[in-house]
Amino acid sequence: MTAFTDPRPQLARASEQVARLVAAVPAERLGAPTPCAEFDVRALLAHLVWGANAAAVIGETGARGELAPDVDVPDDAWAGTYDRARDRLLAAWADDARLDMPVSVPWGEMPGRAYLASGCVMEMTAHAGDLSRALGEPFALDQELAEYALEWAHRALPAERRGEGVPFEPVRSAPEGADAYGRLAAWLGREV
Repeated sequence: MTAFTDPRPQLARASEQVARLVAAVPAERLGAPTPCAEFDVRALLAHLVWGANAAAVIGETGARGELAPDVDVPDDAWAGTYDRARDRLLAAWADDARLDMPVSVPWGEMPGRAYLASGCVMEMTAHAGDLSRALGEPFALDQELAEYALEWAHRALPAERRGEGVPFEPVRSAPEGADAYGRLAAWLGREV
């Protein structure tokens, strides 16, 4: 299978990158703002844990379950909490048959492979950029992964598909020389 048809290698890379970022969060930065206006660092961590667990449920069952974000995580336990969610996510999608399984998510029904690429890898990669910026960019992010996520964002979220019912603002212009994370953020409607 190619990377296009099997997004699990990119899922592993994206979740590993997020794990490295989560492990780099000092307790004193948990209340810091992020480029994602509705989240401070703690809320973004809770969202990332929730997202990994929600994607695991979809891989396990084919449908989205109702999970509440885990916000009662001790300040020093975010890395372990995310690692457990990540392990569950990767295990839930380990079987090749899951890639062709129809999954039902709020924006429609699609094969598992499309959900992983457009729902999981794109989301994790975008939020890795948010968390990295909030932490002062502690290490270089995987630009190839962001290019992959941006390609899927163009397919799954065309510019004309914004507005009511779509949780993304209209596409914005990325600044001259923006890296793939900046271009991804702009495509998702964020000010870069």
